Amino acid sequence: MSGDDGERLRRWRLVLGGERADGTGVALTGDDARMDGALERLYGAGDRDEGRSRPGRRSAGLGDSAPSVARWLGDIRAYFPSTVVQVMQRDAIERLDLTRLLMEPEMLEAVEPDVHLVGTLLSLNRVMPDRARESARAVVRTVVADLERRLAQRTRSAVGGALDRTARVHRPRRLADVDWERTIRANLRHYLPEHRTLVPERLVGYGRRRQSVERDVVLAIDQSGSMAASVVYASVFGAALASTRSLRTSLVVFDTAVADLTDQLHDPVEVLFGTQLGGGTDINRALAYCQGLITRPNDTILVLVSDLYEGGIREEMLRRVGALTASGVQVVVLLALSDEGAPAYDHDNAAALAALGVPAFACTPDAFPGLMAAAIERRDLREWSERSAGAG
Repeated sequence: MSGDDGERLRRWRLVLGGERADGTGVALTGDDARMDGALERLYGAGDRDEGRSRPGRRSAGLGDSAPSVARWLGDIRAYFPSTVVQVMQRDAIERLDLTRLLMEPEMLEAVEPDVHLVGTLLSLNRVMPDRARESARAVVRTVVADLERRLAQRTRSAVGGALDRTARVHRPRRLADVDWERTIRANLRHYLPEHRTLVPERLVGYGRRRQSVERDVVLAIDQSGSMAASVVYASVFGAALASTRSLRTSLVVFDTAVADLTDQLHDPVEVLFGTQLGGGTDINRALAYCQGLITRPNDTILVLVSDLYEGGIREEMLRRVGALTASGVQVVVLLALSDEGAPAYDHDNAAALAALGVPAFACTPDAFPGLMAAAIERRDLREWSERSAGAG
């Protein structure tokens, strides 16, 4: 047997799980055997006959103790890359009902932190014992810090640039206020080659940055269980927007009740532990609360993050959105704020909102800074979303 054939059979052996029916005849040793053991405990067919697995089938099981699961988590972190580990963790939680064990500190210390795990921990927040709560906070803090490094500065830069562009003037009062790069670009057709000079017929200048707030942003986040990843990302973006002096940012989370977490925006971890994932959804009630926060409609952007499965009064919700847009508020509906692909959502409500001139679309975390910049500049967000989707 050639080396290539041997490697191919080894890989098939790892996929098929061994036992008599796999047909490879390959025995695993060393790290391969330990890797196979980790896979066996998770991806077994729970299809058993009197406690014995059937030939050719993997048999699943991690045991029922946190130390046992913690050892398994350590094994998969040793043998698989972090992206694979995160998938295996999610599969273990779903397939083997490990949510109870996630409340054990020793297990939390062994997990690979990621957004989906944070969502699971937040859903357990109200029932988590005190001895596990600090470990859970450490997991959440790690994920939030990573997201802030990746996304917060980009958000502040994009928003700051958009605010600068909206402040541009064509009659700068002082020479120091002239944006020479944009002025040159705007007047290239007036270049005189014989004199090797450019005649600036139109000046582009910086508007004097006002010390007051230029835009109000209200983030209304659906905290039903299906929106867990969106809640995590929204808390990070909310904190980044709140740190921009020219914005006044409010953050509201809702299910059938509404909670205003604006005073916690300095710390996204506190925001997350102020949420309560799960439960029903009353979008109309949340919008009614947000209406009460709006004092400058023409300078306000309301971002509703929801899958639009309304448990409240649908007709009133649509009337309220219509009233907000008629008053000058720029309403944006994000069906999801995550990397999870096409979300499930209420298509009828999305179509009704579109008829009111309110775009409803999913947005990835990487695209969100650009979305906010486009909203501040009052660009066509439906066109922006289509172009962003095409670029992706």
